[in-house]
Formats: sequence, structure tokens, C-alpha cells
Amino acid sequence: MQAAGPETQTFTRGPDRRARPAQTAPEHRAAERRQTGVNWIPLFRNLAPESVEAVLRGAEVVLLPAGTPLLKAGETNSTVYILLGGEVAAFLDTQADARAAIQIATGDCIGELSAIDGKPVSALVLALTDARVLKLSKEVFWNDLMTLPGIAGNLMVMLTERMRRTNEITLAAQREQLELMHLKKELDVARRLQASMLPLDRPLFPDRPEIELCGLMEPTDDVGGDLFDAFFVDDRHLFFCIGDVSGHGIASALFMARAIGLMRILAMGTLRPDELLTQLNDRLCVGNDTNLFVTLFCGFLEVRSRRMVYSNGGHGAPLLVSGGKAHFLEIPNGVLIGALEDMRYQSMERQLEPNDLLLCFTDGMTEAHDASGAEFSEESCRQLLQEAHGLPLPDLLDLMRQRVGAFTGSAALEDDCTMLAFRCLQAEVSPAHPQTQ
Repeated sequence: MQAAGPETQTFTRGPDRRARPAQTAPEHRAAERRQTGVNWIPLFRNLAPESVEAVLRGAEVVLLPAGTPLLKAGETNSTVYILLGGEVAAFLDTQADARAAIQIATGDCIGELSAIDGKPVSALVLALTDARVLKLSKEVFWNDLMTLPGIAGNLMVMLTERMRRTNEITLAAQREQLELMHLKKELDVARRLQASMLPLDRPLFPDRPEIELCGLMEPTDDVGGDLFDAFFVDDRHLFFCIGDVSGHGIASALFMARAIGLMRILAMGTLRPDELLTQLNDRLCVGNDTNLFVTLFCGFLEVRSRRMVYSNGGHGAPLLVSGGKAHFLEIPNGVLIGALEDMRYQSMERQLEPNDLLLCFTDGMTEAHDASGAEFSEESCRQLLQEAHGLPLPDLLDLMRQRVGAFTGSAALEDDCTMLAFRCLQAEVSPAHPQTQ
């Protein structure tokens, strides 16, 4: 809704006598009632009120509804305004970003510089609340007011004070910019550290003929909360997992790092994924004052026999391609990890066949939506996997990410996007990796 246009009234002795914005705050009304004459205005300080009021008699008072621009950047201006009441600010950012606002003090002049040099206005001046400004033509300001004794000195004091305030705002903005640059550098280090925690080689374990494995993680921010991991706990057993920490950003990334570190330790002490999740949940609940949690799917694959044991903590079901058909793997129920203490988790088993492919993913892919709000969906993911499951895994994951981007119409996603896939291969036992019973 557009703000109503400005109205005008005639200036009379005392800025509060006749005109007042309908919505002026009580504290502003009380302050203005205490002001008499014109000496409260810094430009007219210590001047004879009668001489000033004689010049101002008949001048217009403009009533600005909240949201009304008084001056716009780039336009020409030949008028000087004096703020009588309400809140008005100057914005160097044409989008009126509140962080770039320079508050104009009551009684201060507005637009006098552009009226002096004739150059275009340099900032957007906007009424934040209903406001009242005294409107003075260039001729009245320079030919009549400036001839009064003391006006020039008061104007110099006002300009000096404004310059000091502007310098303070500029210095604060520079400090903020330096802090932002430092933060970006820190985030870049955090991003690289986070990436170093994940197994991003493509493919993973190329020296293992029994399995093809590959992952992809793309955070929506510099750092994210998604995770995946895969490593051999011994010569026969591969541990794998994928997870999604609530939220995204620095806090989620720190929780993600904690979860990965604990999982790696726990996975070396058990081959039961349900026991691993039970212990992981108990440990993540300790000191979790931020109330973050992670959804997690994990398992152990005996690579020679292709026997997979897996468990789930609130994560979505992965897709399994078996016999050339893609379907969702049946998974046990399990609550979110790190949310509630003393939870117990269940496990299930699946005997995989040669060329079976398991694709784990986070909801940043399936819940990615287009301009209409429609989601890419789990079914679209299943159909795409059905069509392209024969590709090498790095190519498959890249294709799926590209299809999601094409669906949303944007190169960037609104949530972290992570995938982990492995394919069981028919391989002969090699001397380097003998099969043990």
C-alpha cells in the first residue's frame, strides 16, 4: 500500500500551534508542546524570534505521512526543509535499508547542500513516521534568512555537527565492513575445514574391486549442516552414513562436526548400527543447549558377502536399485538423534546382489521447489535414478544435482544438498583382500 501524499499548512509562530501529524507519538507531542517560538530550532538559536518569524510568515508546513519520500536520490532540488516533528532519515541505499539510515535530528535542515550547489540529491530522504517539515524556497533561505545576524554562524555549527555525526556513522560502517570481511575469511576457513572432514574423493576407495562409492555435499551457505561419511572399519566392513542437522549455517556445521567425530569413534567399536545410534544419541544430548538435532541413516556393509545391516534415526529412506528397478528401502523407525535422551534404536538387514545400488540423500534435494512452490519430490528422484542408474556414480550424482537445479530454475538451493551412493560389484577375491569367515 502506498503512503498518502503530503499535505501543506501555513507556518505560524511556534511550530506546534496549528499543524501536527495525526499519528505523532505522545513523546513527540509532549516535546513540541514545550517548544515556544522558533528558538528551539538550531538554525534560529539566539536570534530575535520576531525577525525570524517575519521572514517565515506564510511559509508552508508540509505534513508527510509515514513512508513518504521528501527527497529522492538523483533528482534536482532548490528547496531547504527544516524538520519540525516526527522521524525522518536519509538513506544512501536506494532500497531504504534500515542499516544504512542516517537519522535526521528534529530542527535540522534537509536539502540545503543540493540547494546551494545545484547538484542532484545524493540520498533518499524518507519519513519513518508521520512528520512535519517547514518548506523554504531557495530565495527565502538565502536572500532573507541568511541576511539575519547569527544565521550563518548557526548554519556552520549545524553543518559541522552533521559532518561529525556522518563521520561517526561512516567509521562505524567501515568497522562493520572490516568485521564482515574478517568473518568471511573465517567462514572460508570453516568451509575448507568442513570439506576436509568429508570423504570427497570421486570415486572413493578405487582400490577396492568389491564396491563403487561416491558422495556429494553442497551447502546452501558457506558452511552447512548436512553430512555423509564412509570408511572401512576393518578389511571387510564398510561403515556408511548420511545425515541432516536441523537448520544450516555455523551452528549446524559445528553440531555436524561433533556428530561426525563421535560416529567415527563409535563405529570402530561396534558393527551394530542400532547400538551406534543409541550411544551417539546419548552423547549428543549431553550439553545440547542449542536444541539442535540430526537425522541419520547409517549401516555396515560386509563387502564380500554384500550383507548390509542398517539403522535409522529420523532420516528418510534411501533408494535401492535391485534387478534394474528402483524402490525405497524399508527402514526401521527411529527418533531424531540428539533430541531426546535414553532412546533405543532398531536395525534391519538386507542381502544385496551384484550391481545393486543404494542412493542415500537429504531433503535438500527432494524438497527443492520451483517458482510455483512445487517440490522436486522423492518420486522424481526415484524415476531419475531408475533411468540413469547405469551411469558411473560421479556422473549419476552430478546428473541428479543438475536436474534439481533445472527444476528449481536456480543454480543455488535453499537447503543443503547431499547424496551418498554405492554399488556392489562382482569381484574376485584378491590376495590383498582375502575373504575371511
